[in-house]
Amino acid sequence: MAKTNYPRINAERLWQRHMEMAKLGATAGGGVHRLALGDEDIAAHKLLAEWANLHGFAVELDAIGNMFIRREGGDASLPPVASGSHTDTQPMGGRFDGITGVLAAFEALETIHEAGVETRLPVEAIAWNNEEGPRFTPACMGSATYAGVEPLAEMLAREDADGITMGECVERLKQALPQAGTRALGAPLTSFLEVHIEQGIELETSGNTIGVVTGMQGYRRFAVEVTGDEAHSGTTPRARRKDAFVAATDMTHALREALWDDEDRVRFTIGRFEVLPGGISVVPGKVKFVIDLRHADAEPLKALGDSIPEICQAHAHPCAVTTSEFISQDPMTFPEEMVSRLEAAADRRGYTHQRIYSYAGHDARHMARACPAGMVFIPCWQGISHNEAERAEPEDIAAAAQIIADMLIDLANE
Repeated sequence: MAKTNYPRINAERLWQRHMEMAKLGATAGGGVHRLALGDEDIAAHKLLAEWANLHGFAVELDAIGNMFIRREGGDASLPPVASGSHTDTQPMGGRFDGITGVLAAFEALETIHEAGVETRLPVEAIAWNNEEGPRFTPACMGSATYAGVEPLAEMLAREDADGITMGECVERLKQALPQAGTRALGAPLTSFLEVHIEQGIELETSGNTIGVVTGMQGYRRFAVEVTGDEAHSGTTPRARRKDAFVAATDMTHALREALWDDEDRVRFTIGRFEVLPGGISVVPGKVKFVIDLRHADAEPLKALGDSIPEICQAHAHPCAVTTSEFISQDPMTFPEEMVSRLEAAADRRGYTHQRIYSYAGHDARHMARACPAGMVFIPCWQGISHNEAERAEPEDIAAAAQIIADMLIDLANE
């Protein structure tokens, strides 16, 4: 058998493209604020399309706003092998979360193309829509809809805080890219790979360059609404108050106590807390907050999540409370064959590596339902992410992109 030609990626170009993307939604603190399909995110899609056009790569959009950049293979009828991540960020987020996976995939396509490597299957770079979720819920909307986990019509109807629907934003994206073709939602993929910063400190602590991801913890998310009565803060005595804020804080304290574990394996977060009507001299009549519960094991995730409505109800008096679960995902495991192949690819290039578990959610979770999938982490400084101070090193990004390029060549020629 002939030895496979694995061309070397252009590390300098890859880094420069990161810096160019970081200008779109750049913040004064050195981060990026680029919410899903806002002006800055659409500009990022347009820039990707411009780079794709330089090589004659096809660009397609599907019904939920996922973007596909395609280099044809010897048999265009076969499902492609693909890699990618997302272009959107958290509010006031960093320069590497998500976009590194997109740019690593695109660099792999460019490297394969410029080296004239022939592949039997098409090769694609994908930008999944709305992975982060602060503008539209749920997070990972694009990949979940593509994989059939979420219904298209319901996702397109989701509104942001200004009443703009996802459907309206997808139409704006299509208008911004009139040259883009149409990808059928859920069209098959042969395999999928994703690169991401770790968002933790295991790799930085070990000194390894590559983390080969073995699986992802599960999560359950709950929306809680506490309803009391608005009243004058100066004239209403405590005995007559139905203070939604007091009831809500009693609930959150009780939840923290109930979900505490000495092993520190439970991940319990209240990242959104809204007090209404928000008047300085008004007893709050309503509070809304969102619970993000995560665990690597399915059984405690179910038991702890099932206890949340009861805990909230027990601490609501004298107010009323409703608790609704709006999304859940079980813990998942990547195929051992894909994990082993990624390790072998790292060995072949001489990159130090280790197996690692993902405590954050990523698009590869949903793609693993549709095809064999795998994931690679690289270190990020002090594990900081979803923060303007987020940082990754050029050589680590280049190493991950090299593994993706090598793997795509192998997977596309099987």
